[in-house]
Amino acid sequence: AVEDPGYPPPRLVLAARGVRVAPVPVDASGIVVRAIPAGTRLVYVTPSHQYPLGLSMSLERRLELLDWAERNDAVLVEDDYDTEFRYTGRPLEPLHSLDSRGRVVYVGSFSKVLSPALRLGFLIAPPSLVPALVKARYLTDWHAPNVEQAALAAFMAEGGFARHVRRMRKVYRERHELLTRSLASFADFLTPLPSSAGLHLSAVASSDCGPLVRAARRHGVRLYSLGDFGVGARRHGLVFGYGAVAAERIEPGLARLRALADGGAA
Repeated sequence: AVEDPGYPPPRLVLAARGVRVAPVPVDASGIVVRAIPAGTRLVYVTPSHQYPLGLSMSLERRLELLDWAERNDAVLVEDDYDTEFRYTGRPLEPLHSLDSRGRVVYVGSFSKVLSPALRLGFLIAPPSLVPALVKARYLTDWHAPNVEQAALAAFMAEGGFARHVRRMRKVYRERHELLTRSLASFADFLTPLPSSAGLHLSAVASSDCGPLVRAARRHGVRLYSLGDFGVGARRHGLVFGYGAVAAERIEPGLARLRALADGGAA
């Protein structure tokens, strides 16, 4: 089972392997546990910063999901893809930290925090799954990129990684706050969803934003339709990424988007 809306690649990879994948709706507290189909053996979730909605799964929902996994002998894959960039408040404990029964496979990535060109990540799994995961990795490409791993390990050991995260957290916070303020000019048809982390913001709309997204891309403004991330009942809205957009380019880009919306592209 996967979140709906959710991050498409895991769903597509599982489906390509012949796995029957069920979309499960997400509400303000996270994935709706009672909607997970009977017989489900694996659930992929993004509890710290739901993709693409940007919400954080509540503690109550995390505990409910863990209890469901135990009762149904299921595995939870927790993708904590950008946990380093949180701007307000204290983050809730990951499912992995709350898990006392070996139900969670915790997955992280360095592609967001450092560079998309650095194809490195990590996985923390229950001991019972480690032998199978090692064999799967061996069959995939024999071994990890050792040179890159060694360089990253040295970077972390010398304190460079921590300094980088602190520096970039300030940069991304500035962009996050600027984008949040600027979206006020779209209040006539967009409602930003609450988010305090990550490198993107989402906003819901009352109608399909696909035409506006296509028009924006033709005019050099790249954003995404929220509906593109849905499987079942698709939500209307926009997803704004700011990880690779300098702060001084945000307002001009939104001004161009506003002009397109006023011109009837929305």
